[in-house]
Amino acid sequence: MLKVGDVLKAKGNDIWSISQDETVFKALQLMAEKDIGALPVLKDGKVAGIFSERDYARKVILKGKSSKETPVGDLMTKDVYSISADKSVEECMALMITAHCRHMPVYENNQLAGIVTFGDIVKALIKEQKVAITDLENYIKGGEYK
Repeated sequence: MLKVGDVLKAKGNDIWSISQDETVFKALQLMAEKDIGALPVLKDGKVAGIFSERDYARKVILKGKSSKETPVGDLMTKDVYSISADKSVEECMALMITAHCRHMPVYENNQLAGIVTFGDIVKALIKEQKVAITDLENYIKGGEYK
């Protein structure tokens, strides 16, 4: 069974984050530079929230706020769901669907190990299913399977 930690290892566990005191503009610059859709927001080295492109669209643009003056901490999503690296990708997907979130912090030994996206989880599940289908096809044909 594929674990969330396996997904992190495959995608790399670079963790890009931002302080809650930084501006929304700085967060957007970092997200554009790293080609990511969300950042964990840190307070005293701990995850205090997540700031995403969706937060920007709904809480800055639609409300007429200034991205160069507004701190990320004022607009971040504060109720952050997270998951342990040893949980299955199926459990992660179920939690993401239930919580309506697209980005989820992953913890290993009580430390932030990375962020998985809904897309990361879907890709991992599709890859795992393709392997299972190939194995079944080989078994039916009388060939070898893993």
